[in-house]
Amino acid sequence: MPSSPTFSYLALGDSYTIGEMVAPAENFPNQAVTIMKIEGYNFKPARIIAKTGWTTDELENGITAANAIEPISTNYDFVSLLIGVNNQYRGRSVASYRTEFEALLKKAIVYAGNRASRVVVLSIPDWGVTPFASGRDLALIAAEIDAYNAANKQISLFYNVHYIDITSWTREAATDNSLLASDGLHPSGKEYKRWAVQLKLFFKTKI
Repeated sequence: MPSSPTFSYLALGDSYTIGEMVAPAENFPNQAVTIMKIEGYNFKPARIIAKTGWTTDELENGITAANAIEPISTNYDFVSLLIGVNNQYRGRSVASYRTEFEALLKKAIVYAGNRASRVVVLSIPDWGVTPFASGRDLALIAAEIDAYNAANKQISLFYNVHYIDITSWTREAATDNSLLASDGLHPSGKEYKRWAVQLKLFFKTKI
């Protein structure tokens, strides 16, 4: 009998992808792979290129650095991209974000073997509902996050990649602390599992 195919997954992003303040097994890329393996699919460990605090340009530089250490395949079965919260946090313009996000998305498509249908973008969470944001203008943060997400969704749809809107879920943390990690800012493993389940559903439509 022929052996079952083995799938590969590249995750690009920032703290929300690396899983700041949770165990590596609890970040959403690793949870998605674990779920797929439990359901009987062969998956290599996710390759994650992400770092807490990265903006779009810093992710671009991080990709270049990671490629120099271990060349990034241009034949990943799946690639995810979640980036932009630190652009918003630092007060950068949506216009500059659009340009840099589009460049990253085009690169993600290349890493998926030029198969846009194998790329997924996740929307930016709203950190304004967290205890970390106490004393700030929460309505302004929400509005800016919405503007960033409107930009990344428009670009994602233009390139025909899959889009997962997780922002509304992250806003539930305003009344549910179990969705937050111990730092009162980043998502918990429980929140990441919701994202991972959505990724699983996406993966299974392509396998």
